[in-house]
Amino acid sequence: MENIKVAPLKPTVSFKEFGKIDIRVGTIEEVISIKNADKLVKLRVNFGDHQRNVLAGIKTERMQLSEVIGLQALFVVNLEPREMMGEVSEGMLFDIGYADDMTPVLAVPERPVPNGARAG
Repeated sequence: MENIKVAPLKPTVSFKEFGKIDIRVGTIEEVISIKNADKLVKLRVNFGDHQRNVLAGIKTERMQLSEVIGLQALFVVNLEPREMMGEVSEGMLFDIGYADDMTPVLAVPERPVPNGARAG
């Protein structure tokens, strides 16, 4: 296991403010390479009642991008859509480690749950 320098805690937020963040489980159904992007890929994610495109900078983090297809992961789904490299992202992959300069891993449920289930 990698050692990291533990970052200082961020400022305290109220429970009400935290409650505004909508984190849901989705299954990654497809990984699409984005032309001319060094790190960015488009994930097609199933959230049960709908699918979304979520852009994620995971291209260089895995030997085979296909290894994430079929995995459930956590996603922030109520961010404003954001355009990057000519594509629109409709959420954010919730991963562990990127902010600490380590190879990120997916935040995943410990067992399968219905797509669209809320975290928090």
